[in-house]
Amino acid sequence: MGTYIALLRKEKNSNFGVDFPDFPGCITSGKTLEEAYNRASEALRFHIKGMLEDGNRIPHPISLSEIMNDPTNVGATPFLVAVSDTRTKRVNITMPESDLEAIDAHARKLKMSRSAFLLEAARRSMSTENRASRKPSPSLGISGSSSAPEKLEEPATFLET
Repeated sequence: MGTYIALLRKEKNSNFGVDFPDFPGCITSGKTLEEAYNRASEALRFHIKGMLEDGNRIPHPISLSEIMNDPTNVGATPFLVAVSDTRTKRVNITMPESDLEAIDAHARKLKMSRSAFLLEAARRSMSTENRASRKPSPSLGISGSSSAPEKLEEPATFLET
């Protein structure tokens, strides 16, 4: 979705505060610097999700120079917060039942939902280094490891609903 500038502020005898010039009203705080930093990402994702649910447009990021030239931001420390797309979309997939049972069992073992497990697996697969150097799997015609099944019972299909 984008990267936005957050401003870290610390007043005497107070927690660390974080605000977002691009999103008035989106604020958070933490007793420690690390806690404030970690909460910033969560606060921004939650704020953007609410804006999308309300049908509001997400603003384009303001430049650092414009933010820091605002006199109200003197003394604030800027840092970047990246936000991924918070919208979700339901999809139907088709795969062999035995594979689905194995996925569900493994997801439960990891205390994850099926959707979270499949998303994490897909993200890991897409981010694998040296992907271009991997040889295509002769059985599936796609890049993959040599541990690919000899024959796919039924091709996996993804359909938007």
